[in-house]
Amino acid sequence: MAVTSRDVARLAGVSQPTVSRALRGDVRISAATQAKVAQAARALGYVPSELGRSLRTRTTRQIAMVADLANQIYPALVPALHDALGDAGFRLVVLAERLERPELSSVLPRLLDRSSDGVVLTTALLHSTLPAELDRHGVPFVLLNRTSDVVDADSVTVDNAGGAAQVGELLAGLGHRRIAAVFGPPTTSTGRDREQGFRNALARSGIALDPALVHHGEFAHGTGEAAARAILATRPLPTALFCANDNIAIGALAELYRAGVAVPGVMSVVGFDDLEVASWPWVDLTTVASPLATMARDAVRLLLDRVSDVDARREPRHVMHPANPVLRSSHAAPAS
Repeated sequence: MAVTSRDVARLAGVSQPTVSRALRGDVRISAATQAKVAQAARALGYVPSELGRSLRTRTTRQIAMVADLANQIYPALVPALHDALGDAGFRLVVLAERLERPELSSVLPRLLDRSSDGVVLTTALLHSTLPAELDRHGVPFVLLNRTSDVVDADSVTVDNAGGAAQVGELLAGLGHRRIAAVFGPPTTSTGRDREQGFRNALARSGIALDPALVHHGEFAHGTGEAAARAILATRPLPTALFCANDNIAIGALAELYRAGVAVPGVMSVVGFDDLEVASWPWVDLTTVASPLATMARDAVRLLLDRVSDVDARREPRHVMHPANPVLRSSHAAPAS
């Protein structure tokens, strides 16, 4: 037979409601009683029923994260989200989503069934209807690392345009003039803003990107490989390559290595996000840092504010963190 809260109550010498209140840290229960109940629960191996608690409170204490696990930035966000939610007494559940799959057919029903109290959206496209559907159904959510053109909602981002502009200024300042770029999907705020910031910075230095050296694709390793192969077929070769995220940049580095192209001797390569792999000695990628852990904590704060007071129709809040270049060994002035 499963151990129940009534068993704990008998052992601790208190009432069953007191056990429930003590185990959830109710301030009306003295510290001594809470300790006595906790000791009894440990002795009996009692695990509180989340289902029962959810039925009583009509909350799940669970937050869903929609993420594309093929992109390394999202697994990098999970630990910080998990810890911040855990500190607030919530659990994190991850719903894997790929950009090439229709959002509404796979994710939306699982977000509207009330199995989660709120949602962290990390893969939203600019014109996706998913944020609007969540808003229409009264499901609290926050956009993390992305923004939406469909609905104005709480969001936490890095300064994508500003960070990419700093890359453009860096490369132009070193003397690069023939520059290639692999941008992300223009259907995403990250792809759009990083491309715009980079182009604007080069334009201020009188540099225009050759269309033959510009590629777009998913924020994936394979995008960088394919783009690098195409760029290597051009003549003259560009002296620098900006990649809209580190996944793309590492794919490009792999292709350049296979082709025997020295980095940065022949071609400088710069990424964006500063994922852990970018700092590995055999990668040592110059990039732009996104403060992912801080962004995740901010997203939890905004979301839990909504969850705790969903009827307060306050204006959406937007948190944008500065983007800081991280200078490593994959960039240099062009060879004379």
